[in-house]
Amino acid sequence: MSGATPTPRWALILPLVGGLCLAVGFVLPLSAPFVTFMAAVLIGAVIAAVHHAEVIAERVGEPFGTLVLALAVTVIEASLIVSLTLTGGPQAEPLARDTLYSAIMIVCNGVVGLCLLVGGIRHGEQQFRIESASASLGVLIALATLTLVIPVYTTSSPGPTFSVPQLLFAGVASLVLYGTFVFVQTVKHREYFLPPGPTSATAGHARPSVGTALASAALLLVCLVAVVGLAKLLSPGIEAAVLASGAPEATVGIAIACLVLLPEALAAVRAAYANRLQSSLNLALGSALASIGLTIPAVVAVATLTGMPLTLGLGAKDTVLLGLTFVVSTLTFFTGRTTVLQGAVHLVIFATFLFLALVP
Repeated sequence: MSGATPTPRWALILPLVGGLCLAVGFVLPLSAPFVTFMAAVLIGAVIAAVHHAEVIAERVGEPFGTLVLALAVTVIEASLIVSLTLTGGPQAEPLARDTLYSAIMIVCNGVVGLCLLVGGIRHGEQQFRIESASASLGVLIALATLTLVIPVYTTSSPGPTFSVPQLLFAGVASLVLYGTFVFVQTVKHREYFLPPGPTSATAGHARPSVGTALASAALLLVCLVAVVGLAKLLSPGIEAAVLASGAPEATVGIAIACLVLLPEALAAVRAAYANRLQSSLNLALGSALASIGLTIPAVVAVATLTGMPLTLGLGAKDTVLLGLTFVVSTLTFFTGRTTVLQGAVHLVIFATFLFLALVP
């Protein structure tokens, strides 16, 4: 379409800078100033990746748009987890668990709470489709319980872990559940995930052209490669910074989840502010589903091939917080209408999660 908005210059430059920085990082020694610059470039590459995913999303429309964003974020998250786990030694065994648990708490309490609060303050009461929220939450509860709670109660291997057959089963089950959800979201019951009413998510601006979408797809690929490579180079520094600060090792997982989810969280909040709560929830819950549904199979595959041990089961405190999150989320999404009250409740639970992570 001729009126399409041109691609911002920063969205063209950041992927190229990320690729160049990655190439230099594999050749030159990592001094402190260069590591700081690489960290800034990594964040810029994440933001650029989500921007280009949004361009593709606007071209293909809902609910495919939120699916593209979720997949882009999950590729980044899985790459960070695998890179840090492979290079982190024994202390990195619970990293996948900590990151996935953090992603659920950040999305279901932090992102959703902020969206409901911002949207409620600006628009009062907001509406969404119950069918989409219940479907997303049902699959998320099943995935989280299967991968983060059940390992505590199995007896085939010591500790909160899965044996190899159990690990393979969890990976396949996660992939099947997520694949079924995507089929329902995009084919069988696509209407459940469309905004209620006649409004359009792309109203007010032109749809990107095919050429623009293809260019964004190529730049998105460059961004993802840069993020994966830079994360691998920076992984020792992330763990060292956490240990030097005296914070619990679980905060590494929180840092990774916050880094990866920040751009998508901003997109969800913008949608809620514009009174598009359905798109906001599609973004938030879709990213949480993709995080578990795709990251667990990826981590399982790497662990099986390399013999890398994984600690998946949550402790008692985290299990209680996870259960509280799902109970409150069920009540929040029960009526199809939300106000600032639900947002405040979720944000208090999120604050509790952060406080107890730092002061266990």
